[in-house]
Amino acid sequence: MAATAVRYLRSAGAPVGVERYEALPPPVLRAVAEDERPPVVAGEFRRVLGHFASGVTVVTAVDEDGPAGFACQSFASLSLEPPLVVFMVGRASTTWPRIARVGRFCVNVLGEEQDGLCRGFAVSGADKYAGVTHRPSPATGSPLLDGVAAWIDCTVQAVHTGGDHLIVVGHVEALDAEEDRVPLLFHRGRFGRFTV
Repeated sequence: MAATAVRYLRSAGAPVGVERYEALPPPVLRAVAEDERPPVVAGEFRRVLGHFASGVTVVTAVDEDGPAGFACQSFASLSLEPPLVVFMVGRASTTWPRIARVGRFCVNVLGEEQDGLCRGFAVSGADKYAGVTHRPSPATGSPLLDGVAAWIDCTVQAVHTGGDHLIVVGHVEALDAEEDRVPLLFHRGRFGRFTV
C-alpha cells in the first residue's frame, strides 16, 4: 500500500522522498519536572491498559556469556517496507544490555500452552534456559525456542527512549510461523487463548 501511495504521489508531481525534507533536530532529553507529571496513578494506568489484550513473546539473543532472553508483551509490527518490528524493554533490564551489545535478536511468539515458558523468562536472575530446548535461528543465530507459534529474526535498527522504557526497532532478516499453533494471549493480568 505504501508503494502504491508513493507511485501515485510521483505521478501527481508531488515531492516524494526523504531528500526533499530536512531531518528534525534530535529531542532534548531531560527529567520530567513535578509540575509536568500527569495526574495518573500508576496502578490505575496499569489497570486500564490491562484491558488491551496482547500476544506474548520472548526476545532472545546469544553473547559471549551464552544465551540471554526476557519475556515481552510490548511487541508489534512497525513497517512493511522496509520490514521492521518494535518492542519495548524496561531501562532497568539486565538482559537488554547483553542483547544490545550483539545487535541482533529473535522474537519468539509463544504458543497457547507456553505460559510456563513465559513465566520462566520473566524472572530476573534465574537460569532462564534450564530445561528449555532451542536451536540457532537462521539469520542471527539467536535462540529459537522449540514449540513457538512464530519467530522473527532481527538486527537492531534503532533504539529510542520512551519514559522508563526503551523502544527498540528491529530490521527483520528472516521469519516464519507454524500455522497450526495458536498464540498465547495476555489480558487483565492473566494468560488466555484465542477462540473463534
